[in-house]
Amino acid sequence: MYYNKFKTLIKGLGLLTVLVAVFIVSPLSAQDVSTGQAKANVLAVLVVTSEADIEFGDVMQGVPKIADKTSLTAAGRFKIVGEEGKEVSVFMQLPDYLWNDSTAAGGASDEDRMVVAFSTTDADLAFTDASTPAVHGANAITDQDPHNLSEVTLGNGNVGEQVCWIFMGGRVFPTVDQRTGVYSADIVLTAAYTGN
Repeated sequence: MYYNKFKTLIKGLGLLTVLVAVFIVSPLSAQDVSTGQAKANVLAVLVVTSEADIEFGDVMQGVPKIADKTSLTAAGRFKIVGEEGKEVSVFMQLPDYLWNDSTAAGGASDEDRMVVAFSTTDADLAFTDASTPAVHGANAITDQDPHNLSEVTLGNGNVGEQVCWIFMGGRVFPTVDQRTGVYSADIVLTAAYTGN
């Protein structure tokens, strides 16, 4: 009887030895775990403002007039502010005409138009916040086509600058019988990050 109990004990110890060996060897074939992260940096919102209109001033019938992009009083000025060093695509929607819409006596609309044109060199780009139309700074890009502006990098290498100024000029062509009055049209600037 003791012999059978001893035999059972020996078998139990043998099984226990096998189980201990399995548990000791098990960690060698266990899985490993590592943790990474997903990260994103949200950029500053682009802010586009029209700082000054293109001012042709007084125009005489039949005499074309230029608004110079380097003139403090005549140049149109747009300002784009965003994340320094990031690329922005810029698109300008330019008018073909300036419109005069006054109301004649009796309430009838008295509408007329005047041709306005923008040459392939009528835009300058500057990249410092203190820029003026006449003095753009060392990193300026001059004589740009406002119909086809390329991507620009905010600050353009000026450390601490998050700005792109666009200075605009143009020319109007009044007819010899151009109706008197004030003429205007919208210029729409659209800017968006390219992701670069």
